[in-house]
Amino acid sequence: MSRWQFDAQTDDIRPLIKAARAGGLRHAIATLVETSGPAPREIGAQMLITETQHWGYLSGGCIEADVARHAREAMAEGTPRLLRYGEGSPWMDIRLACGTGISVLVEPLAIDEPAIDTLLAGFDARHPVIWSSDGQHRDAGKAECATPFQWDGLHYVRSYEPVLKLVLIGEDATALACATLGQDMGIEVILITPNGPEQPPFDGIGYHRSAAATALAATGLDRWTAVAVLTHDRDDDEAALAAALESDAFYVGAIGARIRLEQRFGQLRAHGVSEAQMARLHAPIGLQGFGKAPRDIALSVVAEVAREFHSRSASASPSASSMSSTAPISSVSR
Repeated sequence: MSRWQFDAQTDDIRPLIKAARAGGLRHAIATLVETSGPAPREIGAQMLITETQHWGYLSGGCIEADVARHAREAMAEGTPRLLRYGEGSPWMDIRLACGTGISVLVEPLAIDEPAIDTLLAGFDARHPVIWSSDGQHRDAGKAECATPFQWDGLHYVRSYEPVLKLVLIGEDATALACATLGQDMGIEVILITPNGPEQPPFDGIGYHRSAAATALAATGLDRWTAVAVLTHDRDDDEAALAAALESDAFYVGAIGARIRLEQRFGQLRAHGVSEAQMARLHAPIGLQGFGKAPRDIALSVVAEVAREFHSRSASASPSASSMSSTAPISSVSR
């Protein structure tokens, strides 16, 4: 019987590790450390495995169940495993649709590991963490920025960045559609609705009712944050935009007609926004070519934000092959 792989949609293992630790569950991580050609996932992709469940995907569904089996055996033995699938694999019955070869390092984690403490502290505090492991010994430390994934055949280095945070200013159907879509995509969503209802529209999002500029200051606009102003001609729209453009937010966008842009720029100048800062503004907001219904606009906005977020680190992304073209045959588990 087939099983719908909803758990494979989960890509960030840090919340899963936190939950596993809180529940006292033994767990292991599996990291895609090498590919010998085009593959469905970039190297550095990870899965989390417990004794009863696994999340994430490394190959588009070809190997995940087998990786989970190996991970549970590795947890029982307390030793890591380096697995090879596809080209160069000892398991010819497991075929990869992409026709390439991939290597996966499976490593059991102790619940009280200091490196995990550091990783989760960075997740909570929204600062990058650099992580290194040979499968048995792990180290983690605070980093200034992301670095490319590295693998030398025995040891890998991986960066973890803060999750994408999307701050929405508005209260209409478009703002709610953006919040819903963002949440479904695993984005941290904060909704700002000045003088709005006392309760948020649904659970799982941050919510502020104060003036937009005040609320933006309270949220903390770091370089992993996007701000989307979705209100229409409110008196404080430009004050909110000015605060966002002067912040570290990597993306600032505003809804509105293109013919109003010059008027908007004039108002932003009155708020002290520089020409360089105004050049950062995405307006009209969202990717072009979508409809004007709330969900269409939401899709265009969230897609643009996600594109800008991922393009920031595109230059640091590794190519399809890792530093080591093949893993040492002696290190590949059979």
